[in-house]
Amino acid sequence: MSPVRTTLRRAGLGTALAACAVLTAAGVASAHVTVHPDSYVKGATDGALTFRVPDESDTASTTKVQLFLPADHPLLGVLVSPHDGWTAKVTDTRLRTPVKTDDGTITDAVSEITWTGGRIAPGQYEDFDVAFGQLPDDTATLPFKTLQTYSDGKVVRWIEEAARGDEEPENPAPVLKLTSGTGTSAAVKTSAATSTASASDSTARGLGVAGLVVGVLGLAAGAFAVVRSRRAR
Repeated sequence: MSPVRTTLRRAGLGTALAACAVLTAAGVASAHVTVHPDSYVKGATDGALTFRVPDESDTASTTKVQLFLPADHPLLGVLVSPHDGWTAKVTDTRLRTPVKTDDGTITDAVSEITWTGGRIAPGQYEDFDVAFGQLPDDTATLPFKTLQTYSDGKVVRWIEEAARGDEEPENPAPVLKLTSGTGTSAAVKTSAATSTASASDSTARGLGVAGLVVGVLGLAAGAFAVVRSRRAR
């Protein structure tokens, strides 16, 4: 193999490795249904949760999402944000144990939200927003079991819960952690989560730019080596 071809091959390999490093550092979104933020203060009021649903299929679109809210530790005052192309059906259930609040006793709570009518194409995701008036204060975790239906009829059941210390199951349910903090409102928690997400996005973009710079420098070095090789000949 000639010195020129060897130099160009090395330059191209360096560029490819730099691009691969950028993609790895930027990371890939979780392939399962997740809840954001992933933690809130126990008993937090007037907050919101975002459920991110990615489409894992290579050929089928997601056409239906069923979210089940825990009835044993209910969320009070649940409201669903309108979502373009999707219709939300909200189902209430009678609570076994009524919840006493400053505004009176609550006997019913939302137990299921079903979104239909829209489509999540392969390789894409949708965020579904749910607001709440108050979170429970008598538990450390809130699992939100979810069923995801595809256009080919396949149903993925995101319902598995991992015991403490166990590895994440194959089809985990999104879980919200409830902490014992004080003096931190739901709005502050949401703002902090948003800031963290923005910082992560900025970091990923910065790594992407750095990778492109490395790639360009690699090509420039290769071209310079080619010129030197030709002059030497």
